[in-house]
Amino acid sequence: MTLADYMAACLMHPQHGYYSTRDPLGAGGDFTTAPEISQMFGELLGLSLAQSWLDQGAPAPFVLAELGPGRGTLMADILRATARVPGFHAAARLHLVETSPALRAEQAKRLPQATWHDVVQTLPDGPLFLVANEFFDALPIRQFQRAGEDWRERVVGLHDNRLKLGLAAPAPQPGLSHRLDDTQDGDIVETCAPGQAIAAVLGARIAAQGGVALLIDYGDWRSLGDTLQALKGHAHIDPIALPGTSDLTTHVDFEALARAAAPATHTLLTPQGVFLERLGITQRAQALARSLSDAALDSHIAAHRRLTHPDEMGSLFKTLALLPQGAPPPPGLEIRPLS
Repeated sequence: MTLADYMAACLMHPQHGYYSTRDPLGAGGDFTTAPEISQMFGELLGLSLAQSWLDQGAPAPFVLAELGPGRGTLMADILRATARVPGFHAAARLHLVETSPALRAEQAKRLPQATWHDVVQTLPDGPLFLVANEFFDALPIRQFQRAGEDWRERVVGLHDNRLKLGLAAPAPQPGLSHRLDDTQDGDIVETCAPGQAIAAVLGARIAAQGGVALLIDYGDWRSLGDTLQALKGHAHIDPIALPGTSDLTTHVDFEALARAAAPATHTLLTPQGVFLERLGITQRAQALARSLSDAALDSHIAAHRRLTHPDEMGSLFKTLALLPQGAPPPPGLEIRPLS
C-alpha cells in the first residue's frame, strides 16, 4: 500500500486509529503542541486574527474556525484574548473541524458553543477567519524517490510477516515534473494531496468571501527528503513498527499549500519565533512573569524559550497566512513586495 493509505489507516481507522481512540496530547500522551505549552501562543494568534478582521472591515457575522483543534486549548485562548475587541465575539460563529470522537469530547468541555464538522467543505458561508496549528503535518503523504527522469514510489508491504518499506517500479509522475530541476537521483520528495485539496478550498473561499487562514506547522517552503516520523511517549520510534499506537507526522510543504490556495494570495513563510516576537511575546512574557515565582516562573521562562528559540520550536515551525488579494497581511507576517 502507499504511505498515504498506511498513514490514513494508522491514524483514522474507526476502531484502531490513533486519533480515533485516544487523546494524544500532554504529558500523559505522545506529544505536546504550542497551545499546551503556554497561553501566550493562543493569545497572540487571536489578536493577530482579530486585527485582520478589523482590517477587512469587521464583517458581521463571520466564521471563526479551527482545523484539528486538539483539546480546544488554542481556541479557548483566542477567545479570551479577543474578548475586549469591540464586536468580535458578537459577530463570531465558532466552527471546529475535527473527526476524532475522543478529541471532540475534550473540545466540548472548553468550547460548548461550537459547531463541529468532519470536513472543511461544510463550513458555512461568510468571511472565514481560521487557524490551523499542527494540522497539515498529520495528513497522509506519498513519497517518491527519483530514478533518472522517473520516480519510484515508497510503499509499505509484508516481508517475513513483518511490515517493511519498499520501492515500486520506476514510473513517470507528471505532477513532479517541476522537481526534476532541483533534485538528483535518490532524492525523496513528499506530496500531500489531502493538504493541497484543503488549501484549495480555503483559498477559493477566502478569495471570494474574505477572511484569513493562519497556518502554523513544522516544515519548509519546499519538500525534500524523508520526513516521516512517529512519536510515542514523547520519543521517536520506527514509523511502521507499531501501527495505530503512535502519532505519524511529516514536514509540511508550504509551497504546495500556497500554490493550491490560488486565487488567494499568501504571506512570506515566517519562522514561528520571528512571528511571535513581532507580535510581542517577550513583552507579554515579562508581564505574566511579574506575578510568578520559583517553579512557576522557571516553567514560564522555559515555555517562552521553547516557543521562540531557534534551537527549540522557533525555527523548525513556520507560519503562513492565506488572504484575499490586496488585503493587509495579519500582524507579524509580511507579503512579498511588488518588484
